[in-house]
Order: sequence, then C-alpha cells, then structure tokens
Amino acid sequence: MKDLLKNIRSCTICKDVLVNGVNPVLAASVNSRIAIIGQAPGSVVHKSGVPWDDKSGKRLREWMGVTNEQFYDAEIFAIIPTGFCYPGKGKSGDLAPRKECAPLWHKLLLSKMEKVKLILLVGKYAQDYYLKQDAEKSLTETVRNYKNYLPNYLVLPHPSPRNNIWQAKNSWFKSEVLPELQLMINDILK
Repeated sequence: MKDLLKNIRSCTICKDVLVNGVNPVLAASVNSRIAIIGQAPGSVVHKSGVPWDDKSGKRLREWMGVTNEQFYDAEIFAIIPTGFCYPGKGKSGDLAPRKECAPLWHKLLLSKMEKVKLILLVGKYAQDYYLKQDAEKSLTETVRNYKNYLPNYLVLPHPSPRNNIWQAKNSWFKSEVLPELQLMINDILK
C-alpha cells in the first residue's frame, strides 16, 4: 500500500490540463474499514492537501457522526476521490473530476483494503462511476432508493453548502438516510 500511495501522490498524468497543477489528495490504509469515494478536491483542499478540509467535509463528518480524529484516521476511513486533483473552476462551480484517476487507481487501492465493510459513494460522479446503469435517473432518486445499493454501497448527495436547497426540498434525507448512515458507521467503529 505504501508504494501505491506514493505512486498516486506522484502521478502527473493530467499535468497538462490542470491549470492549478497536480496535487493528488487521498488517504488510505490496508486496515481502512470504511471507504469514502467522493468527487474531487476543491480549491481549499488543493491548497491544504488535507482531504475534505472544507465546509463540505465538516458537513460530511456531521452526517456520519464522527470526530475529526476518527475521520482522519486512515485505519478507519479511506478517502478516495473519483479525481485525485482539483480540476479547476467552471462556470457554475468546480469542473468535473478528471476521468483518468478512477480507472487507473481505484481497483488497485480497493484490492489492498480487504477490511472495508462499507463504501460511501458521495455525489453523482462517484455514483455514476460505480453504479453505472444501476443508478436512477437522478441523484435524488438514487439517494431516495439507497437501500437498493446496500450492503455494497451507501449513496449520499454531495455535502456542499451549494446543496442546501436540495436538502431543504428533500427532508426525508435527514430523517431516513442519515440515521441509517450513522448506525452503520457506529456498528463498524465498535
């Protein structure tokens, strides 16, 4: 695992298209028990080099009911974005994650983490990559039907503050999905 992480962190396959430069951000261990597969680091995380070190990460930790110490313990949580580097700014938010990363690195990473009991697919890009044709027509419907993807995956919307309107319109997420998420995480952490 150590060599694999070193290879990923030194990857430059997208250097010619990343205007902010390469800085692959992830965390993993052979002992990780929960894998969080998200989208791509944002500009704040690109600068800090710490996964989910932003408002979205704070909300994700609140959703899961875990402390910063637990979240950043790679023996517990592997943090694997769909695209490892910040893709840059688009017209209405960040650009989509680069498509090179997941096919190149995910299978290798997950094959070394035999203790993973739960994979969280956070956001549409992660869900589309892993669920493919099994995803519903929209993120809302995929998350609403989260039980269809268990026990392999638990699907979540992106916790970005940009999604506050989505959360307000879909109050069932907070009352139905988050308690299930917290229960599953608590069971794994015992």
